[in-house]
Amino acid sequence: MKEIYLDNSATTRVFPEAADLMHRIYTEEYGNPSSMHHKGVEAERRITEAKQTLADILKVDRKCLYFTSCGSESDNLAIIGCALAAEREGKHLITTAIEHPGVLEAMRHLESLGFEVTYLPVDRDGLVTPQQVADAVRSDTVLVSIMHTNNEIGALEPIAEIGEAIKKKNPKTLFHVDAVQGFGKARILPTRMHIDLLAASGHKIHAPKGVGLLYVAPGVKIRNLIYGGGQQGGLRSGTENVAGIAAMALSAKMLYGSLDEDLERLYSLKERLIRGALEIPDVTVNGRTGKESAPHIVSLSVRGVRAEVLLHALEDKGVYVSAGSACSTNHPHPSDTLTAIGIDKDLITSTIRLSMSVMTTEEEIDAAVEALKEIIPFLRRYTRH
Repeated sequence: MKEIYLDNSATTRVFPEAADLMHRIYTEEYGNPSSMHHKGVEAERRITEAKQTLADILKVDRKCLYFTSCGSESDNLAIIGCALAAEREGKHLITTAIEHPGVLEAMRHLESLGFEVTYLPVDRDGLVTPQQVADAVRSDTVLVSIMHTNNEIGALEPIAEIGEAIKKKNPKTLFHVDAVQGFGKARILPTRMHIDLLAASGHKIHAPKGVGLLYVAPGVKIRNLIYGGGQQGGLRSGTENVAGIAAMALSAKMLYGSLDEDLERLYSLKERLIRGALEIPDVTVNGRTGKESAPHIVSLSVRGVRAEVLLHALEDKGVYVSAGSACSTNHPHPSDTLTAIGIDKDLITSTIRLSMSVMTTEEEIDAAVEALKEIIPFLRRYTRH
C-alpha cells in the first residue's frame, strides 16, 4: 500500500540532503561549539554558516538570529521575554483568537502575572485587519503577536500592513510574528514588514525536530528564560543543536532556491484537491482558497462524519491527514480557530486538515480524493444506522 502523507503542517519528512549533513556532523564533526579546540571551532563554524544562510533569506543581520528547540520555545521566549523586559513601560498585550497554543498559552501565563491581553476577533476567513489592530494599540501596549499563516485553515494575515499600522499608532510597541507555518512557503522580510520578533521551526521545512529560530530586531529588550552557560549571548543558554541548526539552514536554502516554482505547483495541487473534495456532497472548505491563502493547507468540514473516524479510515488506505492542528490535540476544548471563524458547532468535530509539501505529487492528491469519495459516503451510511 502506497503511503500518501498529507499532514505536512504537523511535520515534514526530512530532506535526504539534510539528513546526510546531520549524519556527518553527528559522526565526524561532533564537537561542542563552546570548546576551544579544533572540534569545537569546527562546530561553531557550522552555526555561523547556518546563521548567515538564514540571515540572507530574511535579509537581516545574522547577529539578530538565535536558535531554540522549536517554534513554541521561540514564541515563548519572544513574548514572555519581551513582556517581562518592558513591564515598567506597560502591561498591555494584543493577539488574535486563532493563534497557535505556543502564543495563546504564553499570553495566558502573562495574564496570571498581571498583564492585560486583548484577544482580537477574526472574520469568517480567519483574518484580522490592520485597522482592528491599530484601534486596539494603546500607549501602554508593549507587544502585539499575530501569526503569519494560520496552521488550521491557512489564513494569510496582512503582516506588512499590520506592522505598519502598529508602528504608526505607537512606535514603541513590539511586533511579534509566529511564522512557523509561513517560513519556507513565503518571502518574509522582517525589516520591511516592521517585524521586531519572528519565530520559525525546522521540522516544518524538511529539517529535523528539535530546532527552532528566533529573530530579534536590533535594540529590542528581551529577558532570557533559560539560565546556564551563557551561550548565544546569554539569551538562550544551553549547548546548541549543531546538526539540527545546520540542517535547518540547508533545508531553508533548498526551499527558497526554488520557491516561486514550488509555490505555483503547490497552489495547483491545492486547487486540484479542493475541486475533487467539493464534488462530495456536504463537504465544505474553511477559509479562503487560491493565492489569497496558504499554498499548502486545506481545511475540510465533512457533515455527518466525525473527524477522528474519517482520519483513521483514511489511514487504513495509507492516507495520512489530521483532525485540526497536531499541536492542539492535547487540549480537550474545541478548536480555537474553527470556533473563532464561526463555523457550525456540529462541523467543528467533523473537520480535517490536509497539508502538502514540495514532496507531494498530483498522483497522491488524486488518490487522496478518490479515497475521500469512497470513504465518506460509506461512513455516512454507517453513522445513520
